[in-house]
Amino acid sequence: MTETASSSSTPARERAAALLAPGSQLHGFTVERSEAVAELDADVYVLHHGPSGARLLYLACEDENKAFAIGFKTPPTDDTGVFHILEHSVLCGSAKFPVKEPFVDLIKSSMQTFLNAMTYPDKTVYPVATTNEQDLLNLMDVYMDAVLNPAIYSKKTIFEQEGWHLEVDEGEGGSDEPGSLRYNGVVFNEMKGALSDPTDVLNNAVMRALFPNTAYRFESGGHPRAIPTLTYEQFLDTHARHYNLANSYIVLYGDMDADRVLGFLDDRYLSDAAREAAAQVKREAGTLVENPGAPNVLELQEPVTCDYTSVEMNTTPENALVGMAYVVGDALDRKRVLAADVLFEALLGSNEAPVKKAILAAGLGGNVLSYTEAACLQPYELIILQNAQPESAQAFRQVIEDECRRLAEEGIPRERLEAVISSEEYALRQRDYGIADGVAIACDLLSTWLYDDDAATLALSYGPVYAELRRELDTDYFERLLRELVLESDHCALTELVPHEAAEGDIDPEVAELAELHAKMSADDLAAVQAEVDALRAAQEAEDTPEAKATLPRLHVSDIGPARPEPALTLDTRTPLPCLKHDIPTHKLAYLMMYFDLTHVSYAELPYVSIFARLMKQLGTRRRSASELDSYVGSNLGFLAFAPEVMAQPNWKLARPVMTVAAGALSEKLEYLASIPAEVWGETVFDDTDRIRDVLTQMRIGMEQGFITAGHQAALSRAWSYVSPAGVVSQNISGVDFYRFLRELLEHFDERVDDLVEKLRDLQQRIFTSTGTVASFTGSDEDYERFWAAAGQMGLAERTAPAKELYVPMPEPKREAFIIPSDICYVAKAADPRAMGLAMDGSWSVAATVLSYDYLWNEIRVKGGAYGCGFRAVADRQLCFYTYRDPAIDPSIERIAEAGAWLDSFEPDQQAFEGFIVSCVASHDAPQKPYALTRRQNIEFFTKRPVGWREQLRAEMLACTPDKLRALGETIGRVSEEAPLCVFGGREVIERSNAGLKPVDLLA
Repeated sequence: MTETASSSSTPARERAAALLAPGSQLHGFTVERSEAVAELDADVYVLHHGPSGARLLYLACEDENKAFAIGFKTPPTDDTGVFHILEHSVLCGSAKFPVKEPFVDLIKSSMQTFLNAMTYPDKTVYPVATTNEQDLLNLMDVYMDAVLNPAIYSKKTIFEQEGWHLEVDEGEGGSDEPGSLRYNGVVFNEMKGALSDPTDVLNNAVMRALFPNTAYRFESGGHPRAIPTLTYEQFLDTHARHYNLANSYIVLYGDMDADRVLGFLDDRYLSDAAREAAAQVKREAGTLVENPGAPNVLELQEPVTCDYTSVEMNTTPENALVGMAYVVGDALDRKRVLAADVLFEALLGSNEAPVKKAILAAGLGGNVLSYTEAACLQPYELIILQNAQPESAQAFRQVIEDECRRLAEEGIPRERLEAVISSEEYALRQRDYGIADGVAIACDLLSTWLYDDDAATLALSYGPVYAELRRELDTDYFERLLRELVLESDHCALTELVPHEAAEGDIDPEVAELAELHAKMSADDLAAVQAEVDALRAAQEAEDTPEAKATLPRLHVSDIGPARPEPALTLDTRTPLPCLKHDIPTHKLAYLMMYFDLTHVSYAELPYVSIFARLMKQLGTRRRSASELDSYVGSNLGFLAFAPEVMAQPNWKLARPVMTVAAGALSEKLEYLASIPAEVWGETVFDDTDRIRDVLTQMRIGMEQGFITAGHQAALSRAWSYVSPAGVVSQNISGVDFYRFLRELLEHFDERVDDLVEKLRDLQQRIFTSTGTVASFTGSDEDYERFWAAAGQMGLAERTAPAKELYVPMPEPKREAFIIPSDICYVAKAADPRAMGLAMDGSWSVAATVLSYDYLWNEIRVKGGAYGCGFRAVADRQLCFYTYRDPAIDPSIERIAEAGAWLDSFEPDQQAFEGFIVSCVASHDAPQKPYALTRRQNIEFFTKRPVGWREQLRAEMLACTPDKLRALGETIGRVSEEAPLCVFGGREVIERSNAGLKPVDLLA
């Protein structure tokens, strides 16, 4: 691979400092200013490209996981979701890259560690990340051409596919009259799924109440009732007015050759010559929009007070919600925004937080959530009452304001505020965003930069603000802020989501609308609709020409480079407890994980183990009340978590459940990493049965929300339990079986609570022993020695209680279709290759990439309109198909059934196949944060992976050939046929299916 400056020994920050002195000019850019950001170990440079008007910010740091993002200010003026549809559509081909799905082609062929696009209420962002600089340039090239020169102007079918179109529906399962109409489209179906979530519906209503005269009153993702009103002409006009360089915000991040990258942007897209060349291509094609007009304006909302408003939703009574929202102020007042976040977290962030505690004590609902929405022009705090009692809205507000008044007068407990600030400071050092750092930072930047060019870096420097807030603990700052935000607010809204269940005979408004439209259409009109669908299908099924494919930039296997060395993992038996010692740099953090054996617990007791884990930290100990413990943990640990999990074993018939206790701390607070977990697991008392009921109710509500919003995960887990004993155990501790246990326990809580408490006390004595326990530590060698010197045996003695028999029922297919409040469905099929007698190697990982992003994407997402789909091959232990926010069941099942035959005839060209290998290996090699890497290595230890298995898997991916993939076709056909099916979905979607599923009213 050709070496670039970014791979030299000179640190990225030094190279950037030499190149980008403030006031200097480079490739049309003027460097306006620079500053150091200690929190990110980075230097940030603010640049402006004079000829094009583009803004650019570069964060120079040593992170090999480089990132690029381009964003646009896109405030909507209606509920049609035009910006969401554009986000999807511009990635469906462009002038320079005239293939149907360049976005998918990049997933299939690049070394990307992140590749996506996101629509926010006021902006649209297109970020990418990769560890390879040439790959970064390739990704930038495709994304820049996509947003600036998309194929949407010459291909209306893109709008129809990604947005909406009419279809003549022949009726799935024979339940509809032939010839009826229906809407279809990826965004249309995605939003039907999104707006099946009551929390989303409530949030939209809150924003309409808070911002009745600004862009925030609209659903930026699109409302299914409004999406079909969007015309193709409006769609194109909106793109022309907003997707231009003067309205853009570009971010670069990481260790790269800034001279090369800036020159690339200028030469290809920003210079006068580049922009004129692109305009000439459009003129010749007849797609150039002259003087498109100004972009939509984003305005401030004058303060408004909404004493009460409501929105109805067809959902179950348990989904009743109330929201109380308070506008915090200006996004550019960072101290106020961060202080509000700290304040409300201290008041509402746990069951022991005083305002949440008061709400729960009032018996108004089952749970309280809150969050500070900072990524908008006027940040606000939203407090949500879940499982709300009828007509509780005004009482909810009263409790909030009464408790806030008391706290403002008597003082907010400083230990709570200090605990939140400490937790935030821990998160700053950890820098674990869950996605590539550069992508998260790029999006965060726009929470201020979008509203003021002078605020480009305002969102980056958290440290000084938190230091200032810590000093304010000695003043009445937080009490004054609480009065201003809640008690004296002139910009707030109280909103209620009122459930109603459709009565028999009620007609859905969408169905009624389509029926009325159908009645007005002649046979010729219906034929015209069908002709448009036929044209769309033809466009979707047409193969990209070799010439079009050749335009895409490609990496080769030779660009991959050697595997990243695996950090050392050793089992240290010299320590008081056997310990897995990880050699992973952690930025002066330390991570402890404890694995307690559960094989001595009976199968019937496993649901109680889950309840026990959830109650840890929620109840007091012998030394501290629940409130004191809550603050104590927050002040001294970054996190503390208890959870049962199942470790699959080489023998597919075996499952090893463990109780995992995980904690993290700053190096300077290492002693708490030993003392606090031991206090919690060993000294928790179970006397507060009212609090136990509250926590169990919150568990139930959280699981019900998960079934609605992440039904594919629930369906995959359930389908897995049809074939795997490990899956059966997982269902009993966290799946449908556990949910049913939990619900039944709550329904009979008063009569069972004494037995429950006794069972929890018994489990506490039996689980937390030294017998079979393994520890894990990640941190410096010095911290490792200090930890064990302080920890000793952590209060653990050998188990003396007799073991019970963990008899796990054998799995069996059940063909269940779980009914949830939704207009879409999630389909899953799962198999265990070992139970089927299948031997697997790295070729299966390549096959999963090929099937997911070639066959299934085109058949189920593009043609079928589902928002997502895929095939997974989890090493040698799991195979599964799934769909996400899918409009129908049977067509997806049929397409899954044909996956093996498709692979059997798979004939990729050499470049395309090499791209699959590159993508697959890059995913395998993707960098991981210390905690995630620790967890991965621990799981590999407990699941008995042999030493070097990852290296072997990687080598097998690299050795894969088209012949090897085709040889898997027959086997995958067998998997698709034999793998049991599970569905989560709306009642109507399930009833239309002819798949022979057993409907189950899960939430009834």
